[in-house]
Amino acid sequence: MENKKLQGNQRKNIQIGCEVEIVQKHHQRSGELTEGIVKRILTNSSTHPHGIKVQLETGEVGRVKWVIEK
Repeated sequence: MENKKLQGNQRKNIQIGCEVEIVQKHHQRSGELTEGIVKRILTNSSTHPHGIKVQLETGEVGRVKWVIEK
């Protein structure tokens, strides 16, 4: 069973507790992705061109590139 991925630049695609792949500030050049579960949504606007900013349960903060749907 393959997971479906949604773009992370729309707030409506992201809920607390969902699994996402983010790019942290210090990994923007390399584009390295960090996977985790959303603890808080930090961006208030409905969309953002670089991705909605979130905090993961591990405390890491970054912009969502992909929302993983199971």
